Amino acid sequence: MTLFDHLGITVDDLTRSTSQFDPVMRALGCTRLDADDGVSWYRGEEELILFSAREAGSGPHRTGRVGWQHLAFAVGSPEEVDRLHDIAMEAGWTAVREPKLYPRFNDSYYASFVEDDNGIRLEFMFNPPRA
Repeated sequence: MTLFDHLGITVDDLTRSTSQFDPVMRALGCTRLDADDGVSWYRGEEELILFSAREAGSGPHRTGRVGWQHLAFAVGSPEEVDRLHDIAMEAGWTAVREPKLYPRFNDSYYASFVEDDNGIRLEFMFNPPRA
């Protein structure tokens, strides 16, 4: 059984957010499913869902405030981090931190951080098992 079944994220403009998330989620191997009240991507049993905000103009979210911090996607190589970062940039995300090593975590931790128009932050990270 997976740790999480799904993650729901509220966005200000569902159409714009879908255009930003879709290339990234598909590059992560997810399948898209559109519904009347949202858009989701799933891979196996795990699902990420975007919902329209009930209160227009209530964003953007600010990282560091109580609530959401970021969602990290573990990938198989530093090159995959770079590839996903580039896909996100092409889809309109903003680079918070360019791909690089993070020795404060460990000598092999390589990651990038991106943020969408809603202040939703994602991390693409490679963290191989220690020897």
